[in-house]
Amino acid sequence: MDTGQGLAYIHVTFISAFVFPQPPPKPVNVFFAVCIFLCSVTGLVLIFWYRQGDLEPKFRNLIYYILFSIVMLCICANLYFHDVGK
Repeated sequence: MDTGQGLAYIHVTFISAFVFPQPPPKPVNVFFAVCIFLCSVTGLVLIFWYRQGDLEPKFRNLIYYILFSIVMLCICANLYFHDVGK
């Protein structure tokens, strides 16, 4: 998975928080999306620093872990937003 796919998951989650189940959005959905967005900013900063050469190569595994966690959060959020399992 590359950065583009991760950003696509984040965008879909953020849009889903405001659109589903119907407008106006539920405050808990918006809060969930904002938390995921803030976590993704951390990952993007680490990716930027890694590409600049400011981080050692051992941080690459940490970046992968953070991105995997964010994607899992996005999947959970979308399942919650769309009331899957009810």
